[in-house]
Amino acid sequence: MAITAQEAWTERDGYQLQIPPFVSEVIEQIAFVAREDKRIDKRSGVSQRLPISAMENVISNAERRAIRSGEKLVVPRIGDIYAALPAITGKLELEYEGELKGADNVSREIIRAAIARTYEGYFHGSNNMNQIVQWFDLGGEIQMRDSAGSQEMLHKLRSIQGLMEKLGALKLSGKEPAEMLVASAEFILEGLYAHKKIGRSEERTFTAGEKQPRREKQAYREDEDEREFRRQRRPFN
Repeated sequence: MAITAQEAWTERDGYQLQIPPFVSEVIEQIAFVAREDKRIDKRSGVSQRLPISAMENVISNAERRAIRSGEKLVVPRIGDIYAALPAITGKLELEYEGELKGADNVSREIIRAAIARTYEGYFHGSNNMNQIVQWFDLGGEIQMRDSAGSQEMLHKLRSIQGLMEKLGALKLSGKEPAEMLVASAEFILEGLYAHKKIGRSEERTFTAGEKQPRREKQAYREDEDEREFRRQRRPFN
């Protein structure tokens, strides 16, 4: 993270930049996850140029949103990382299996894994998210457009029960600028999606997660009962 902060083009004229720590961590985790992925060519490796290039593109996308929305504070969101996908795919050499899957698909899976790891660092073993998950299970949904202004998105995010109360784990009081609150709330939703607690479409609309059909669960229980009965049945001579 120190190398990326030193080498990336982060000082932009006219706009104040504030990069949330979790965004920086996710960007760095992308490189670590990619180095472990069997679909990435180990001979070419994954250099520090990947997070540096990704960071610059993430900031540029956030800056574009701030300009369009008339905001003076630039705060990158997790959605900006997906917008910087070309900066990531361009730094990866794929093995045959990765080529079959496609660079975009492999990179999206790597980003999701990086988000999951970073999310675990903040919320592992604490901050029960059942209330948020239940809101989606009851039919709630929200689209996190990377071009939407912070005030617009904050109004929508506040409608999700229990979400804003979880920002304390990110060392936020809730009185921070709207740009930071939106980025933090989106990180929680992306973390829940990364852990398959809720669902998300390619248009970044968060919805309820997929549930296992009841018929499959019932059939599984019946198979278990049948195997248990066979184990207990005494054979005849």
